[in-house]
Amino acid sequence: MNTTDEFLAPARCIDADHPAILSFAAEVVGDRTDARDKAIALYYAVRDRIRYDPYAIDLTDQGLKASTALLAGRGWCVPKAALLAAVCRAAGVPAKVGFADVKNHLSTERLRQTMQTDVFYWHGYTAILLDGDWVKATPAFNIELCEKFQLQPLEFDGREDSIYHPFDLNGNRHMEYLNLRGEMADVPAATLRSEFARVYPYLMKLDANADFSADVEAEVTRAG
Repeated sequence: MNTTDEFLAPARCIDADHPAILSFAAEVVGDRTDARDKAIALYYAVRDRIRYDPYAIDLTDQGLKASTALLAGRGWCVPKAALLAAVCRAAGVPAKVGFADVKNHLSTERLRQTMQTDVFYWHGYTAILLDGDWVKATPAFNIELCEKFQLQPLEFDGREDSIYHPFDLNGNRHMEYLNLRGEMADVPAATLRSEFARVYPYLMKLDANADFSADVEAEVTRAG
């Protein structure tokens, strides 16, 4: 078996064979044939068409599926990373999900009170195989969010790793990488449930109907 086969095949959460995933990938890729061109187009489509929402954390297998984020039009970092991996696979480009622990300085009082920390354990990103190299891509923060909160948008050229900047456009701390956990063929759903129960015991109190963008905007306004 080719060593890249598992990174092209559908998986439980990276459900690259879901009709909505296949349709989205085909529409975005169009007549592109180069793998890098496909990956770049898919990165920006997932980054900007799917709204980042850390209040929408659902750790069930269904909640972690790529297709769930696509159909909802929103998701937090893990399902957005799974979605980028899924549409890449659907377009014939090998991809997997990676995880890191990060200190996130773009947070809200609601998140801080619920998580009791500004460390986001098991932050998700995507790794895409291009010209023999695994290149990291982080499609979480959509462009509107970045513009509203003076964050430097993450660009992706298919050659260099695209990971969070340490500072925002105003020189304030934005993101610190604390620990890289590795890259995998699928989202480790059971591990995430176990780990989140341990590190975020109050997570289920987070109101999924609250407006993350409005909360951040209110805090930025108060701080300014």
